[in-house]
Amino acid sequence: MARRSSGSSAAMARRLYLSLYNWVAFYGWAQVLYGTVSSLLPESGGGHEAVYAAVERPLLFAQTLAVIEILHSVLGLVRSPVSATLAQIFGRMYVTWAILWSSPEAQSHILVTSLMLSWSITEVIRYPFFGMRETFGFAPSWLVWLRYNTFLVLYPIGMLSEVGLIFVAMPSMKTSGRYYLHYATTAILPLYVPGFPYLYRYMIARRKKVLSGAKIA
Repeated sequence: MARRSSGSSAAMARRLYLSLYNWVAFYGWAQVLYGTVSSLLPESGGGHEAVYAAVERPLLFAQTLAVIEILHSVLGLVRSPVSATLAQIFGRMYVTWAILWSSPEAQSHILVTSLMLSWSITEVIRYPFFGMRETFGFAPSWLVWLRYNTFLVLYPIGMLSEVGLIFVAMPSMKTSGRYYLHYATTAILPLYVPGFPYLYRYMIARRKKVLSGAKIA
């Protein structure tokens, strides 16, 4: 009985922790989406050049927070494989900090808009999906549909935006003497070739499980 009680307590603690994490992450990405859309409204007078400045703080917070998800996978708190989680988080972290934050010439590019829209829309769907499941034990059918269909378009847009911004930022890395970033980016860029198909196929496989009614993580 004591062992069962201990197991129940651990399961409850896990659910409470993951619920809190997902809703906090959702709030961060909602701020990114709001900042992006607000900057693009005609009355804002900003345009795509102002998007990064409007979203920088919530973006750095929300994307850096996601590093914890690697630990979630390693510890078995979620069923997502470590390889897929690591690839996704590492790529985004590199673009967020090494490309956007450290390269002013990339911050005003129009690809920042497509990147922020694809990332933030994806996450304001994904985190409530997991948050609802952890908090209430289920997610509504419309949210499940959005979770496993919108990525079909948003993921390629995000990937192309990432690669495009990397190419935008690379020339200034050499001219400004940031050779360490230039060499690192040159080494990382080819990883998109196997990385994108791997992650995309992974999501397609999960989508098929959902459509077939199989239990998923």
